Amino acid sequence: MSVAKMKFGYALLIFVLLLVQNVLAQEAPFQLNEGDQALNFKGVDQNGKDFELYKALEKGPVVLMFYRGFWCPHCNKQLSQLEDSLNFITERGGIVVAVTPEKPESIAKTVDKTGASFKIIYDKNLSIMNTYHVAFKMEEALLKKYKKWGIDLDEANGDNGPSLPVPATYIIGQDKKILYAFFDPDYKKRATVGKILQNL
Repeated sequence: MSVAKMKFGYALLIFVLLLVQNVLAQEAPFQLNEGDQALNFKGVDQNGKDFELYKALEKGPVVLMFYRGFWCPHCNKQLSQLEDSLNFITERGGIVVAVTPEKPESIAKTVDKTGASFKIIYDKNLSIMNTYHVAFKMEEALLKKYKKWGIDLDEANGDNGPSLPVPATYIIGQDKKILYAFFDPDYKKRATVGKILQNL
């Protein structure tokens, strides 16, 4: 093999490695910030009704939150608190929408546990979670621990498999811009109802 071909081969290999590294970096979850444009999405809620973000924004600001599943006590606590304060949110014109990777049968369990009456959307194929950059795949070692604790994400999420969202919360204004952003990879930390009401 000539020196020129070897140099080209090494250059091509470095390029591919950098490309892969860049793609992986792009897939990592990251926070959207106040003032960022919120992208439109569509889905079907737990009652079989269609939802579209931009259409909902014609009526008022949207509180968009992501949760992990019925098996997550921190999620259930947050959803229950939102339900308990839902009147205060709707009085300010707010519309609460929760997005989750768990399949509809699992969403029914969430509703039973939390009493949530606001819209909950099954994020089929993780399209919404990827649009808002909150999706990540669970590590194999942690998945094994979860199974020992009786949590089977393949069963709970169906085709979405072992993927979860960072439990972020965004308030989106009628101008389609983000008014408030909460994003913390620590799943124990959540946006409080007080903060949501302050920013509506």
